[in-house]
Amino acid sequence: MTSISPERIAQIAARHDELQALMASGDLAGERFVQVSKEYAELEPVVGAANEVRRLRAELEVLTQLLEGDEEPDIRDIAREEIAAIKARLPEAERNLALALLPRDAADERAAMLEIRAGTGGDEAALFAGDLFRMYQRYADARGWRVELISASVAELGGYKEVVASVTGQGVFARLKFESGVHRVQRVPATESGGRIHTSAATVAVLPEAEEVDVQIDDKDLRIDIYRSSGPGGQSVNTTDSAVRIVHLPTGLTVIQQDEKSQHKNKAKALKVLRTRLYEMERERLHAERAGARKSMVGSGDRSERIRTYNFPQGRVTDHRINLTLHRLPEIMEGEMEELIGALIAEDEAERLASLDG
Repeated sequence: MTSISPERIAQIAARHDELQALMASGDLAGERFVQVSKEYAELEPVVGAANEVRRLRAELEVLTQLLEGDEEPDIRDIAREEIAAIKARLPEAERNLALALLPRDAADERAAMLEIRAGTGGDEAALFAGDLFRMYQRYADARGWRVELISASVAELGGYKEVVASVTGQGVFARLKFESGVHRVQRVPATESGGRIHTSAATVAVLPEAEEVDVQIDDKDLRIDIYRSSGPGGQSVNTTDSAVRIVHLPTGLTVIQQDEKSQHKNKAKALKVLRTRLYEMERERLHAERAGARKSMVGSGDRSERIRTYNFPQGRVTDHRINLTLHRLPEIMEGEMEELIGALIAEDEAERLASLDG
């Protein structure tokens, strides 16, 4: 791993001091104050990591001089022990600094739109889609996040043909972004009388939510149709023209929203979904430009990529991108996903650190 130079560490400290002085001056206002505060907050963990590296390196230099000087044997023995201890700690401190300096995904702190769709497997796939949605709900609850249902198409025997929800809270997208892809389940379906193991699948997409300032949508680019809701949802759903279909003419993206009784609420939710999908299209375009041919080790986020298998007879979950198998399937399905998500984040960090050396 590339070692961070003393000059780079000095630059970080100088910039931190400069921002601190600016904020203390009282000369900042409005947008400029927000920008400086944001940069200062982002630099804080970097400065902490840089100071630790600088402190360890300074101690190592002093101890090395002691060892090379005219000191008593006892002092030299102590110096050797401390040098060994610092040399053991320094690589981890340097790695923490390198991680702190890695470019952050601008969307990491955003809320996320979670979309789950039943794939191959009929009724069993819909039941599995429901299980996945419940798993993410439990994980969100444990982290103090809020899950708001945007739309749902309920299957006849339970579960979902499709479910879309908004997940808000601290660092939502950073922790859920590696969930996009095909999730496969192997189990004996409740609908199967012969006890045979079936394989079904559901597709998960996690998109960073867009704010109005991120995506400007021109009214003339939209075709909005209002019609009567259909399908399950209670008697009153079908009595008014409240369903909304929005077509974004330049891209052909179509969003249908009919879960609410209010036409205005349906339109607001549909626009929120549309804005998020347009924002994701732009992110993908920029990512393709920057990344070129390089693919992240934990996957491209491609929704057609099989990323994970949930094997119920063996009680295991396997993430195929990082060859990780955990024999804790019941706990994971109850939302205890921290070990799994932490491993994916660590693998992504390792891959990005390796790319710096390359």
